[in-house]
This record gives sequence, structure tokens and C-alpha cells, in this order.
Amino acid sequence: MSEFITSGTWKPKPGQEAAFIAAWEEFAGWASGMDGAGRLRLMRDLANPSQFLSTGIWDSIEQVHEWKASPEFSERMGRVQQHVAEFTPAELQVIATAGS
Repeated sequence: MSEFITSGTWKPKPGQEAAFIAAWEEFAGWASGMDGAGRLRLMRDLANPSQFLSTGIWDSIEQVHEWKASPEFSERMGRVQQHVAEFTPAELQVIATAGS
């Protein structure tokens, strides 16, 4: 069984980091209730504190596409993106792992 990951690199607008984090948490709370959604995480780059990385684990790529096509996705994502200067999304498939 494959595992699928959604990810995003984010750079909030200067001075809007706290608002971005709050908006992302609200967005992720909604997204985590979607069919096939697993743990969603937001991480801050310690070497570059204005850079963030988000990841979400999903059961299937079809569920990712259904989530993104849902009527609320654009509106809810827009609430996050209003605080963001740069955003790059990705959809990934896990092909190898090591460790427990």
C-alpha cells in the first residue's frame, strides 16, 4: 500500500507569521476531517525562520484530488494565502522508507 503526501513550502508576508500560522491551523483542522487524511504538520525552518514547510499524509492520491476539488477548498486555502508572499505545493508518493 502506497502512502501519499501533500506538501507546501510557505513564506508568509513580513509581520504576518502569527496570522499565517493561525490560518494554517484552522485550514488543517478542517482538512484533517476529510476522507483519507492523516496527520497534517506545519514546520518552521530553524536556519530560515521566515520559511515554513507543511505536510499531510493521505491514503490515496484520489482522496487528495477529491479534497482539492471540494467546494470549500479554495475559500479555506484563500484564508491562509492572504498572509503568504510565496507558496509552492507538491503531491508526493512515498517510494522508500527506513527505520521504524
